[in-house]
Amino acid sequence: MKVSRQPSNRLSMFSAAVSAIALAACGSQAPEPRAAPNIVFVMADDMGYGDPGSFNEGSKIATPYMDALAARGMRFTDAHSGSAVCTPTRYGVVTGRYAWRTRLKQGVLSGYSRALVDPGRMTVASMLRDQGYHTAVVGKWHLGLDWATTSEPESWDERDTSAAFQGAKDFAKPAGLEIDFTQPVTNGPATLGFDYSYIIPASLDMAPYVYVENNACEKPATVHEPGRFDGPVFWRPGEAAEGFDFFDVLPNLTRHAVAYIEGRARNPGQPFFLYFPLPAPHWPWVPTEEFAGRSGAGKYGDFVMQVDAQVGMLVDALESTGQFENTLFILTSDNGAEWDPSHIEEFGHYANHPSQRGKKRDAWEGGHRMPFIASWPGRVAAGSTSDQTICLTDLMATSAEIAGFQLPTGAGEDSVSFLPALLGEDSVPLREATVHHSVDGTFAIRQGKWKYIDGQGPGSNQWDGPRDGDPPAQLYDIEADRHEDRNLFEDHPEVVARLKGLLQRYKDQEYSRAL
Repeated sequence: MKVSRQPSNRLSMFSAAVSAIALAACGSQAPEPRAAPNIVFVMADDMGYGDPGSFNEGSKIATPYMDALAARGMRFTDAHSGSAVCTPTRYGVVTGRYAWRTRLKQGVLSGYSRALVDPGRMTVASMLRDQGYHTAVVGKWHLGLDWATTSEPESWDERDTSAAFQGAKDFAKPAGLEIDFTQPVTNGPATLGFDYSYIIPASLDMAPYVYVENNACEKPATVHEPGRFDGPVFWRPGEAAEGFDFFDVLPNLTRHAVAYIEGRARNPGQPFFLYFPLPAPHWPWVPTEEFAGRSGAGKYGDFVMQVDAQVGMLVDALESTGQFENTLFILTSDNGAEWDPSHIEEFGHYANHPSQRGKKRDAWEGGHRMPFIASWPGRVAAGSTSDQTICLTDLMATSAEIAGFQLPTGAGEDSVSFLPALLGEDSVPLREATVHHSVDGTFAIRQGKWKYIDGQGPGSNQWDGPRDGDPPAQLYDIEADRHEDRNLFEDHPEVVARLKGLLQRYKDQEYSRAL
């Protein structure tokens, strides 16, 4: 039975409240309409469900700003990224569509990869811009860019299918590719609806090491970066802009995001959308001196503390400019933490939460169940919690409903609005089901309490392999067994058949939301 709360003919509850003219029988004047809210979407990189104190009381990392945001808004306890790795999750956030529907069937892109998003596809930014918003992205892009080339590569082997870290040669520039970094990039943020952009091309351990502002490199890549291989303080060799400072990337991006917020205060008549995908705490773990040694979880924990402080800086900027009260502020992460059992043993910290199995790259919960906080004063109840199953692809439909826009067929194919949950007006599950995807392309699907994984392991190389007699796939009752210890595949063949069939239907019909 379909239970989606987004039938195609339903007007946004929020936009209806904004635009309705409520005249009393005596002919009194209509109230002033509520201004459309700003939307700020902050996505950390490789931060686990168990890192913020508001999601894990046993966390060894102090996160006062995230915790304060949760106290002022709503915590979602069953929120998921569309993938357990970077690029596909970012694709889903920007387009409202699962990335496995593209050429990227597993793995992630490199900093040299071609643009992944079709330039004609509606994005959350282009949709909101058409509804009157000013739009911006500041941070880690990792969706590919079409660089100005002077020589084409021998082949576009982008290493997008790498299932695990292979070393310094991973994500290297394809042989024969030569780039003119003085020329504009194409099919980047500007093509996809962002009025302003200030980005690094990919993860902070992937060349080229440059900032790209509004399609142009702030400084061209003119020097060779030899790379660094000091444990988690790691980045690969490659092309770089002169003076590129790895330790200053997170602070620099935050300075630009704060400057954007402050600049928008001078245009109070136009709402804005800011997408701020952080490059941290993804490695290299490079906390600045202010945060070094302050956590109980090593360099990683120190870097998470710095991420927390950057979140506080954005909130402070919104408050000091009088914009916070009319802003939907969302904080989440793109996938699970890069946190091994050895780290747990050393620090006693469960970055992906003690209740969850697995980590980044996995189809198990640790790979994709994310901390998710939403604050919207006067609209979202302070200190509230929602157990609705939502996905980061849902930003598209939620933003559209807030803006009073009906998504057309062929846009946001896997996006369902969670606005009813934000407003405390949900009474049934909002999503029919949610698809999860691991680094090697293994599928999982969740419906209600049941989760089916279409394979024997987590969909990565981070396990010891199957044992003799193991079933060919996995079925878990997530409500009773969130750690995914008891495989019920052989006990409930009817559930397995139903979920396999639903997953296949989503693949065949090329959408999962109700149309």
